[in-house]
Amino acid sequence: MTLTSGQLDAYLARIGVGRPGSLDVDSLAKLHRAHLMAFTWEALDAFMGWPSSIAPAAAFAKMVEGKRGGWCYEMNGLFGAALTALGFRVTRLCGGVNREMIGDVAIGNHLTLRVDLDRPYLAEVGLADAIVEPVPLAVGPISQRGFDFSILQTDDGWLRFNNHVNGLARSFDFRPDHSDEAAIAATLGWLTQDPGSPFTNALAILRHTADGYVALKNDSLRSVTANSVSEQRITSADHLADTFNTIFNLDVPKSGHIWEKIQTVSRDNAI
Repeated sequence: MTLTSGQLDAYLARIGVGRPGSLDVDSLAKLHRAHLMAFTWEALDAFMGWPSSIAPAAAFAKMVEGKRGGWCYEMNGLFGAALTALGFRVTRLCGGVNREMIGDVAIGNHLTLRVDLDRPYLAEVGLADAIVEPVPLAVGPISQRGFDFSILQTDDGWLRFNNHVNGLARSFDFRPDHSDEAAIAATLGWLTQDPGSPFTNALAILRHTADGYVALKNDSLRSVTANSVSEQRITSADHLADTFNTIFNLDVPKSGHIWEKIQTVSRDNAI
């Protein structure tokens, strides 16, 4: 799962960096941050029932050739493919968001990355509102931009990445040597098609800023930093389309249909 030389050049142009002169943690951190600042995390396909894939080639077409973002499978998938093409040693890991609450059924609902340099690093551009630079894959506290995270050992031998206090997802569990593409593929179907999936029941979009992020959940737009949270409401289809364009830098088709579904979901949740 890698990119061709031409695809890699297009990807690097999209995130605004050149090929690194060396494969070290500083280069990895620069690429990690640039990826997050260039691409919006979004789960529009699942919300709208549009086709979705875990293949990095599909993520490349959507995110680099198109003006879209992606969710964990696409964000981490594309990033991992680009890192591999650059020569980094990358392992795709099968994780489970909120496994601490829902158990092993969560395994496969998240893709994360291990990058081996002088030591193993966790590269994570797919959890929406988490770290903006890679961290050592080791138990301990993490602080970035004033947000506090941690990696802990669970009682059953997994590692747990704990998100910051205002995070959209509370945590995800993973093991440094656990790759299971079949579990990821199987869970993709549930996340994108099942009425019980959180992504089919709520629109979720997020984009990092210099000191935090902006997140849209249905018609609620939140701006979050380490020290503040503010919120405003999206009030119309035109307002939503403008938000896609100006806040999230997304070229989204049929924004009117998306607004209609948001209204339907809001009515259903109010019942």
